[in-house]
Amino acid sequence: MKSLTLPVLRLLNDGEFHSGVAIAHALGVSRASVSLSLQGVEELGLVVNKVHGRGYRLPERLQWLNRELILTHLGQEASAFRLEIMDTTESTNSLLLQRSSIKKISGDRSISVLATELQTGGRGRRGREWHSGLGDGLTFSLVWRFQQGANLLSGLSLAVGVAIARVLRSSGFEDAALKWPNDVLIDGRKLAGTLIELQGDMLGPTVAVIGIGINLKVSDTIKDRIDQSATDLYSINGETPDRNRLMAALLLELARVLRDFECHGFAPFRQEWVHYHALENQSVQLQMPDGSFQEGLVRGVGQDGSLILNTPGGDHSYNSGEISLRKVA
Repeated sequence: MKSLTLPVLRLLNDGEFHSGVAIAHALGVSRASVSLSLQGVEELGLVVNKVHGRGYRLPERLQWLNRELILTHLGQEASAFRLEIMDTTESTNSLLLQRSSIKKISGDRSISVLATELQTGGRGRRGREWHSGLGDGLTFSLVWRFQQGANLLSGLSLAVGVAIARVLRSSGFEDAALKWPNDVLIDGRKLAGTLIELQGDMLGPTVAVIGIGINLKVSDTIKDRIDQSATDLYSINGETPDRNRLMAALLLELARVLRDFECHGFAPFRQEWVHYHALENQSVQLQMPDGSFQEGLVRGVGQDGSLILNTPGGDHSYNSGEISLRKVA
């Protein structure tokens, strides 16, 4: 994306036609620069109308993230968050990992949050790409500083999933479900995912960078790049939720869940997570890190968030690691 692309799109966000001359004058650039800035916008999942004699028009308005609006929706909790919104970055997780310092753990209890309009190199678990377009979802990461070591943080990704499911269900998406260990589904299709990366010592303290991506309204261009069945909130009920309000609701619930997790671990969330699990009591297949497969019946999760699988040889527990889970057809 070119540096001028977002300023031009923001001018076009009123849904009206604007001539290249008018846009160039407003931004203090040349007409050629305006034209160049809009080349390739379809790769961002956008459509811009261009009509000779009338100019350019963005037929579908974008919901831009607005820091002040999000802080307003956070209410009395706003001061607990250090919120930054970027136009574009390769990965919010990677950038926060670079910024985070283990030395700051004991003194800094604010929650650093980085959100972006466009993420160009988003990552998922097991090295998979997270594909998103400009303004078509929520893509953000937050930093949580634990005094515990990484060995005591088992089940963290599942607890984060519970927070996301709570917000979606309270927002009218009652069918939001979880898939072990870090996916959010609706109707069996992926709606959201998380990626948690840890810094620190096994005995503590530990910095957790928690990345979250949620599809709000994804274009067919972007969906075609996704190598699994995916959906978005717009496809569920024909409306796109208020991005800023949803972002604030997620941050508030994540903060509540992470505070409880810090004190009590995953145990308080275990039964709720099982209730949300899309594959509970289903026949599934696990693909192990060595390429082998294990089939069985899902029988909940352990206190540490490990998947419990009933096999002909009895019940076995599996930690997430590089394990892939899928339903047996």
